[in-house]
Amino acid sequence: MISVFVVDDQELVRAGFAMVLDSQPDLQVVGQAGDGEDALAQLRGLPCDVVLMDVRMPRLDGVATTGRLLARPGPVPRVLMLTTFDLDEYAYRALRAGASGFLLKDCPPADLLAAVRSVALGETVLAPSTTRRLVERYGRTTTRDPDAVAVVASLSPREREILTAIARGRTNPEIAAELYLAEATVKTHVGRILARAGRRDRVALVILAYASGLVGGPAEDGA
Repeated sequence: MISVFVVDDQELVRAGFAMVLDSQPDLQVVGQAGDGEDALAQLRGLPCDVVLMDVRMPRLDGVATTGRLLARPGPVPRVLMLTTFDLDEYAYRALRAGASGFLLKDCPPADLLAAVRSVALGETVLAPSTTRRLVERYGRTTTRDPDAVAVVASLSPREREILTAIARGRTNPEIAAELYLAEATVKTHVGRILARAGRRDRVALVILAYASGLVGGPAEDGA
């Protein structure tokens, strides 16, 4: 059973998501909140697998709420951001805060259910091309993060190659073909990069690559 907590300032939207989620035998809505402050208070003592988090809310928006939630010690839920726009102005900051992906509020119910299940399994709901497009738009306006630079510097040359390919939106089979590696070998490398970098998923690795300047920087752009 996957437990889900819904955070949105519109009661009708919350009710709609809850109805769709509770209709499934493997999903259960364990709580709802209308803003970030209320969500943080409820989630302090409530075990939960996935949080559906609205981006724009009163008192405390979804980005700030996500950052505070995922900074808590111990097990934390995965966060799936709810947004009205495909490339919301808050998207890059939300990914950096630790969100596992984005879901449009007007998506079909089947997409909502698939997204929640994927995030619960530790996957991302963003297609590689969408991830690349999103981060390329916002990543170039962000200064290099010294911590990200240090993490990338600690990787082996092969791991940096694979991280670069991930940031460019390549899937594991595509990386295997480009680098003449077995797909299982690529998967092993990706797992090692996640562990060494202390990241949770591929979205976080894309952010790492851009924040460090590994991709999207002057060297790659030819400047």
